Amino acid sequence: MTRIEISETDLIVYIEGWDRFFAFKNELRVPLTHVAGAEHADDEARGWFHGFRAPGTEMPGVITAGTFYHLDGGRVFWDVHDANGAIAILLHDESYTKLIVEVADPVATIAAIEAALPHP
Repeated sequence: MTRIEISETDLIVYIEGWDRFFAFKNELRVPLTHVAGAEHADDEARGWFHGFRAPGTEMPGVITAGTFYHLDGGRVFWDVHDANGAIAILLHDESYTKLIVEVADPVATIAAIEAALPHP
């Protein structure tokens, strides 16, 4: 699971527990100006193919964690055990096109991210 913190300028995703080992990362930091939005990703997380992992861990129904390359050329970071808690954080101008992570409260987390985004 992950914990998300939002500062004045950045969105920080902290990878917690053993997921650090499985995902090959401790945290991800993205400028808020590079976040396009956030949405529920439970349907995507329930899918059987999440891309080609490199590096990462995938045990269907147990964990998807790490960097995955999608057929459309997108690079996606995953850290999900339970699809019900999965959200997608959509990015631009970053090496990842999106982050799909499990959080404790998806509704509140999506609302917090959307509220923190700079609006034109």
